[in-house]
Amino acid sequence: MIEIGILTFGEVTTDPATGRAADPHRRILDTLEQARVADQAGLDVFGIGEHHRGDFVASSPQTLLAAAAAATTRIRLTSAATVLSSDDPVRVYEQFSTLDHISEGRAEIMAGRGSYTESFPLFGYSLDDYEVLFEEKLDLLLRLRSENPITWSGSTRPPLENAEISPRALQDPLPVWRAAGGSPASAVRAGRSGIPMIIGFLMGPLRAHEAMTAYYRAAAEQAGIPAPLLRVGASVHGFVGRTSQEARETMYPYFSRGMRENNHQRGVGFDIPHATFDAQAGPGGMPVVGSPQEVVDKTMAYHRVYGIDRILFQMGFGGVPQRDHLEAIELLATEVAPVLRRELGGAPAAPGHGGENR
Repeated sequence: MIEIGILTFGEVTTDPATGRAADPHRRILDTLEQARVADQAGLDVFGIGEHHRGDFVASSPQTLLAAAAAATTRIRLTSAATVLSSDDPVRVYEQFSTLDHISEGRAEIMAGRGSYTESFPLFGYSLDDYEVLFEEKLDLLLRLRSENPITWSGSTRPPLENAEISPRALQDPLPVWRAAGGSPASAVRAGRSGIPMIIGFLMGPLRAHEAMTAYYRAAAEQAGIPAPLLRVGASVHGFVGRTSQEARETMYPYFSRGMRENNHQRGVGFDIPHATFDAQAGPGGMPVVGSPQEVVDKTMAYHRVYGIDRILFQMGFGGVPQRDHLEAIELLATEVAPVLRRELGGAPAAPGHGGENR
């Protein structure tokens, strides 16, 4: 069984063809249209990543997801990811449990430490506390799902004393995934917690994070977590075109520009030569780019190596024109997803109130 979906960061990038930056208002509306088209076409998951810079519009994914909930009927709606380290787990739970009701039980949280760290100084946190902030807050978020009222104390926020948190999510429990960027420690902690883990793949050999799932499953086994409760997902950059050349030539200039302008810390991006991109788009690289059959083949490779049961494609990074992006969503849903579902065990179950594994 596999779930297929898309995600976006809502980045505002200079168009390589025109030299003009996207209009933030238009970018927000385009994001909602992507969710609607993905839902109507039959994809399973739609995700929005959180960033707090002027070259992104998704500083509040839960707000955008609530708007998407009103325009969709079945697709699951998730953050991708929530920067939990610089947020309050109580507010995060309240917001996503509210989204769960608005969407009739389709909300999810992907909780991450934050590879983009601009939110730390913005909200008064120190990067010196990077690890403890996330681990303690994730522990609280997981407890909030099952304990109400809750009593809790820690070092990262004021204590809670018999605090009642509402509304309660429609799903029991509200699904929470741990977003990991390749750190074995993250895999071990996800396994010990018994929660799903999604791995972010950017550039490099497809098998680069192969040990992650072994660490994850071994830690879960040591913690007494039943193997059927474990789930692994992949978040990948990619694009689906009618042909391999069409996919690569459409994606490359925007992906390259996005890597230079948006994928950076402290104002420094990096350039990707076309030859490097082409090599990465081949069978051994992380990005999933090509014709529908090529995308099927590489997704199957991810499944063989990592045992994934969810894959999310970031197909518009760098401001791919909306018309091209929507066409790629349609191809993913109509030409790729049916083959993957047939090969990996059939169509996913319809969204409902059943928590992590539904």
